[in-house]
Amino acid sequence: MKGAPIRVSEPVVSYCEGISAKTGGMKEDGGTFPEMVVAKSPNKHNRLYVWAEPVSNELCALVDDGEITPDQDFKQRARVLANDHGWQVGEARKIWSFGVPPDSLPNFIVDAAKGVQFLNEIKDHVVGAFMQVTGGGVIADEAWRGIRINIDDVTLHADAIHRGAGQIMPCAKKVFYACQIASEPILFEPFYLVDITVPNTALSGVYATLNSRRGEVETMQERIGTPLVQIRAYLPVAESFGFTQLLRQKTAGQAFPQMKFDHWGPANGHPLREGTPANEAVLKLRERKGLKLELPIFMDYYDRI
Repeated sequence: MKGAPIRVSEPVVSYCEGISAKTGGMKEDGGTFPEMVVAKSPNKHNRLYVWAEPVSNELCALVDDGEITPDQDFKQRARVLANDHGWQVGEARKIWSFGVPPDSLPNFIVDAAKGVQFLNEIKDHVVGAFMQVTGGGVIADEAWRGIRINIDDVTLHADAIHRGAGQIMPCAKKVFYACQIASEPILFEPFYLVDITVPNTALSGVYATLNSRRGEVETMQERIGTPLVQIRAYLPVAESFGFTQLLRQKTAGQAFPQMKFDHWGPANGHPLREGTPANEAVLKLRERKGLKLELPIFMDYYDRI
């Protein structure tokens, strides 16, 4: 290389975007978002009325593990969703699509409309827009996780030429983004499960290291007949770089960690509120991806009727 300078960038960590409440949450200025979000197509002839709600962590885990899949019998799947997860059977049978595989699979778009004309004709366009949106959300262009979109009503032009993909897809993307902002958005960060085996004498060093890296101790077990203790803890992936070296320093080389990915957990704070840890992560992500540093606001995507 003849002494060419090397620039080392920060390690890249994937995040996920989700929501924590039904559409209609609180605004920064104390007002509330509308419970139904509306968007018009570019030619102003078509409207989509949509709202969103979060999907439970248990259901997301089942989708991740392949126990609930897009390919299984819809009646069987609807029965599981109704019995175990509180969905209405009629809506559970009308899931149009899951999110885009592999990372955004635990998202759903549901036809919750009652007797709407031409709805099946725009289904493919709406699902196409949904796939694009689940692959990269509005906050930091990261994958969606645990979001259920409900199509409540649509107003469509009678002539098919005025409700093609070029009209419906931009409208659908806009309304999905507006739903995300209006439903208490959260940022999910990945967590490792860390298994640490350490002698009793060096226990304090392990706790000091975990506390300095936002780790949470899950269980602690003493191995009977030996001076060793086994600690299981959750550690954010973003804090795991250099963790092993720090742990060895604090415990004089007596602790041995093993890490594997375990789950997605919410990052601290509101991602759109200045000064929170989630907001700092979002700004770093946007800067790395070359997005505008101004965060999106609801009125960018919401169409007043």
